Parts: sequence; structure tokens; C-alpha cells
Amino acid sequence: MGMVSENPFAFSNRSPKLCNSFTTRIFSDVTGDITIVVDGESFLLHKFPLVSRSGKIRKMVADAKDSAAKLELHNIPGGPQAFELAMKFCYGMNFEITSGNVAHLRCAAEYLEMSEDYRDENLIERTEIYLNEVVVQSLEKSVEVLTTCQTLPPIAEEVGIPSRCVEAIATNACKEQLMSGLSMLNCDGESPELKSGCLEWWVEDLSLLRIEYYQRVIFAMQRTGVRPDSIVASLMHFAQTSLKGIGKCQIWKKPDSLPEHDQRTIVETLISLMPTEKSCSVPLSFMFGMLRMSIMVDAAIACRLEIERRIAYRLEMVTLDDILIPSIYAGGSLYDVDTVHRILVNFLQRIEEEEEDEDCGYESEGIGNSPSHGSLLKVGRLIDSYLAEIAPDPYLSLQKFVAMIEVLPDYARVIDDGLYRAVDIYLKVHSMLTEQECKKLCKFIDCQKLSQEACNHAAQNDRLPVQMTVRVLYFEQVRLKTALSGNSVDGFVSQRISSGVASAAMSPRDNYASLRRENRELKLEISRMRVRLSELEKEQLFMKQGMMDKTGNGKTFLTSISKGIGKMGIFSGQAGGKRQKSSRKSRGSEGKTGRGRRHSLS
Repeated sequence: MGMVSENPFAFSNRSPKLCNSFTTRIFSDVTGDITIVVDGESFLLHKFPLVSRSGKIRKMVADAKDSAAKLELHNIPGGPQAFELAMKFCYGMNFEITSGNVAHLRCAAEYLEMSEDYRDENLIERTEIYLNEVVVQSLEKSVEVLTTCQTLPPIAEEVGIPSRCVEAIATNACKEQLMSGLSMLNCDGESPELKSGCLEWWVEDLSLLRIEYYQRVIFAMQRTGVRPDSIVASLMHFAQTSLKGIGKCQIWKKPDSLPEHDQRTIVETLISLMPTEKSCSVPLSFMFGMLRMSIMVDAAIACRLEIERRIAYRLEMVTLDDILIPSIYAGGSLYDVDTVHRILVNFLQRIEEEEEDEDCGYESEGIGNSPSHGSLLKVGRLIDSYLAEIAPDPYLSLQKFVAMIEVLPDYARVIDDGLYRAVDIYLKVHSMLTEQECKKLCKFIDCQKLSQEACNHAAQNDRLPVQMTVRVLYFEQVRLKTALSGNSVDGFVSQRISSGVASAAMSPRDNYASLRRENRELKLEISRMRVRLSELEKEQLFMKQGMMDKTGNGKTFLTSISKGIGKMGIFSGQAGGKRQKSSRKSRGSEGKTGRGRRHSLS
């Protein structure tokens, strides 16, 4: 057949180049005796070289009544270009099988029935040899061939080209993974970018695939044991390539302004391909980007719930910017509060499951050291910041705002300053709330968990209901008296012990639940007292500084102490309405002198 010896897949040139013009003949001295039309393009050919290699053309010629027949081939894989190469093979003309044309040639050969039944070393065998000896041995060539299969009809699946390429990619990626130890040693002294390039150079190649083939490749990689972090890197690169501007899209456009079908399929597929191993950490920025995209393209509910569940599992590591998800629908609130609410509910369910799995969670040495409780406190601070951020939204309904507040348990907040700040901002922006609605909102604030600064602000806040202002003043008096007496810890412990005596008559299940509840309250109270102790130490430092300043002005140390005790005397003696009003006025004037450590939230 005149093969070139240097390349077994190159065919020698024994005649002029084949042309698809009807008037041009293969051999200038031999007139063509058959015309074949492929997708509107005519080829003037000769019967003998064609029928000797193609079973389909042999049958068509045998069935034709006219000896100078004009045959038509419809839907041939690869179109006229692939047919021309197949005809060159029949004539023994010069061309080379490459990774760019082997899939088209293999499918065209199958269509034309160019098998060993008609001629040895026919086109089917030659293309199979190239696929098995060249393509499947190389990850890069396998990706290239799989990419060309995207334009081929289902016959490509029938001859098994995509499946072989998919398995070859996964197998070669595993080989690359086994070599990564040596690559790491070679790249240790280099930059992280170069090191990443040494280990996962194939990530960019996979982004050329269509999502259907890409999904098959990732499934094969997971099955063959490719590292989950390599798969995550590939998912991220594929998302950035195929979902242009992820996280930067025009969020105010309606979802149907996007190419919905393609992008929805990509988003749903990528989320389903994320590794489930706990040891593999998918970057939160990528997960939030996919969450935003799933909202924009109106992905399936199951898809959105899955990505929300994954985020909830690591909610304590999330930043405020992550959960500020804009709403894409006009006429509603500026932020997607419902999505954040669902994430928070999933997180609380996870915390509850972890607490149930803890053994002896009520023992004293575990107080304050529970990982789940630490995560809950972090999320509590995050949600308070989130509430303060969304509170200025004039379109945020009271129902959604309250739902975000009440979903967190009381023990998720050591102090309620953040919650008070968010509520105050909401009351300032939504000034049309009724008194009943204001009371409903303010009931979630525990006045005993407000710091000195917040109490000072609340006592002068005209936006709060009168009942809350009274509660703030009352608990501030009680707290300061208790702090001066120094019996807060003993009183608290005795109260807990007395409440625990009644629990002895409960059933074992109820008793355990009661102990767990008291354990949470103990943790919360200890954390609160630590904060209060820090505040008292600061107050003591200010008092000492004031004493030293007065002593420096010519006053004696005993005189400064007596005046300090005289100022504290306003909290002792009989409690009357007049004295209480005087106390409030004293605190207000003290805040104006700059000694009160509060900042105005109004």
C-alpha cells in the first residue's frame, strides 16, 4: 500500500491530491466511472478501488441499475472531509492518521464498512491500531480525541471511542499521581505556581471537554483513585472556563436572560461532582460562587440544597462577605435571606447531632472546651454581623428579620451587643413599625447580656419600647450592686445546685437532657462572667488613673478615695423612683464627659 517507513500511520503519495470537484478526476488519464455525493459535495471516482475496500459502496453499486451510477451518502460521520480521507486510503494516497482525525476516520470506516472482510489492513484495523498504540497511552492525545468525538454522531459510542478515551484519561492521571512524589521533590524549591503546574498540568486540558464527557472523566477518576484535591482543582478551573465571570455576573438580571439550559446543566453537574470525602476541603469561595450561580440559573432544588448543606458543615469558617448573597428578584429584599436561613438551620442540625454523639458532655472538665459550642459562638457573632448588615434594607420584612434572630438558641451569644445593634438599626430604618411590632422585636434582647456601653446607649435610646428601657435600667442597677458585693459567682452556683436537686426526681432521659441544658447555661454564664471581669478590670484601671490625676492636682489620696466612694453611693440605700431617675441622669451626664466607653449606634 506504499507506506512511508518513518511513520506507520502515513500513506505514500502515488497520485495527485484528491479533489471533491465533480469535474476533477483522480487520474488524469483514466475517466471516472462513478459519482458519489456526500452532503451536497460530489466526488468523481472509480469503482474498483472503492468496492475492493468498502462493503457499503460495493452493495450500493451492486444494487444500482445504471452502470454509471450516481450514489448519495447521507449523514456520514465527519462529513465530506472524513469521506475524502477514506477515499485517499482506498487509492493509497498520502495522508497521516493523527489524534485530530482518527475518531472521524474510525467512524467513517465503520459507516463505509471498511473491515477485514473485504481487504486486509483495511481502514478500521489501521485506525484501531492507532487508537490502541498511540492515543490511549497518552493523556493529552486521549483528551484531544475525546474532544473531536463531541461533534460525531452516536456511531462513535457504538465503536467505543469515548469510553476508551475516558478510561485512558483516568488511568494516565493516576500514573501522573504516582509520579507526583518525585515531582514534589523536584518542585520543592520552586514557587507554588510552578509546583502546581508540575503536578496538575492536565487540569487545563480537561476544560476543553463538553460537560457530558467531563462528567464521565471525573467519575472515572474518582473510581480509579485520583486525589480529591486534584479533582477539586479541575472542577474550579472548569467552572471558571465554562461559567464566565462566576461570582461577577449581572446579578440584577432575571435568570432567563442567561443561556439557561447550558449553564444550569454545568452548575448542577459540577455540584454533583464535588468530592464527598471529609478530608478534602473544597474552598468556601468556590462553593459560594456555585451557590450564587445555582440561584441565578434557577438550578434544581436538590442541587441548591446540596451546596447549602456543604456550606453549613463549615459555617464557622465563613466570612460576612460570603453570606451577603444579593437577591436576583426585583421587588423584594436586597439580600437572599431565605438561603442564609436554610444554611443556618442545617448548621444547627449538625451541631445538635455532634452534641448527641458526645459522651459525658455534662462533666465539669468539658465546660467551655466543646468544639461544637465554640463553633456555635463563632456563628452567633457572624449572624449578628449579618443582621446588622441587612437591617438597613427598607424592603426587609419584619418576619424574615425575626426569623433570622430566633433561629439561634440563647446560648449561641455570650453578649447581646451585636443583636442590640442590629435591632437598633432596623428600628431606625423601619420607623413605621407599630409599638407591638417593636416589642416583638426587642423581646429577643437579653438585657442581662448587654455590656456597659450597650446599656448606656439603650438607656437613652428613644426608639426602644419603654418596657425595655426600664428593664435595662433595672438590670444595670442589679448588676452593679452584685459586682460591688462580689457574690455573683457563689449566688449563681448555688442557684444552679438548687435547680439540680429537683432534677433527681426526673426520668433518666429527662434528667440527662436537663443536665445537658444546664451544662450549656454554665458554659454561657462562665463566658459572660469572663467578659464582665474584663470590663471590671478596665473600670478599675480608669478609677486608679482618675485617682492619680486628682492626687497630681494637689489633692490627697484619701480625699480621692472618699470621693470615689461617694460616687458609688448612688447605687446603695433605699431604692426609690426619685433615686432611680437621678441615677439615670447621672449616667447620661457621665457618658457626655467621655468617661463612658460607648459609641453611639443611632
